[in-house]
Amino acid sequence: MKKASGPPGPRPPTAVSIASSDSGGGAGIQVDLPTFAAHGVHGATVIVAGTAQNTRGVRSVEPFSVGFLNRQIDAVFEDFRPRAVKIGMLFDGARVRAVARGLDRHRAEHVVLDPVMVASSGARLLTRSGVGMLRQELLPRCDLVTPNLPEAEALARMRIRSDGDRRLAAGVIADLGARAVLLKGGHRRGAESRDLLFDGRFFTEFSAPRLRTRATHGTGCVLSAAIAAHLALGRGLEDAILRAIAYLRAGLARGFHPGRGRGIPGRFPPVT
Repeated sequence: MKKASGPPGPRPPTAVSIASSDSGGGAGIQVDLPTFAAHGVHGATVIVAGTAQNTRGVRSVEPFSVGFLNRQIDAVFEDFRPRAVKIGMLFDGARVRAVARGLDRHRAEHVVLDPVMVASSGARLLTRSGVGMLRQELLPRCDLVTPNLPEAEALARMRIRSDGDRRLAAGVIADLGARAVLLKGGHRRGAESRDLLFDGRFFTEFSAPRLRTRATHGTGCVLSAAIAAHLALGRGLEDAILRAIAYLRAGLARGFHPGRGRGIPGRFPPVT
């Protein structure tokens, strides 16, 4: 058989998810990869920990060693040269520090942090010391951090009860080193879902009618992975966020319940 000749076809950019595995398929690595693929981005992974969980909750978490975490980071970055990084559940301070040093070692670009701390079922996914390490070591290396309200309260070390509090918390998180902060509004009440972006200089609010859905598991993973995918494709930050919100809302509108507990956003055709 004659071999194909000529140069290889164009390669999609790579984004890497540094996160943990959800055995129920509703969050973490398992939703990051299809989100990357839907946007035409090749997905690589650095798996921090495995979880025994389903749609009802997390039963157990077991992390990989820091040494193996470092070897995964080096293997991915030395070959693929990722155009964007999505960071999710990191488990504890030792692994937060290892990821931060890995980002420095490989001069990672377009780093999006979803600061996962507690599962939707209430299980703790980041130790208290890990939160402190996140503030100290990882936020200064992030282009965008996407906390929900409880996560923003933990990072800013303040209560958030008003719009003024939201702006103050976003500013505090930015002062810790994050280049931009997207404070998600999913935990707030009201007819509209309001996400607040602070880019270090200006505030921008993204508002949309709130969708009534129980498909809430893994939504933060989908949003941050979609933002990272758009950044890998070369889009600007605000454009990437707008497109990612639209992608997530489409998934929420098609949410379903694969198990007997919480639902997850639906999957849909590749983004055009």
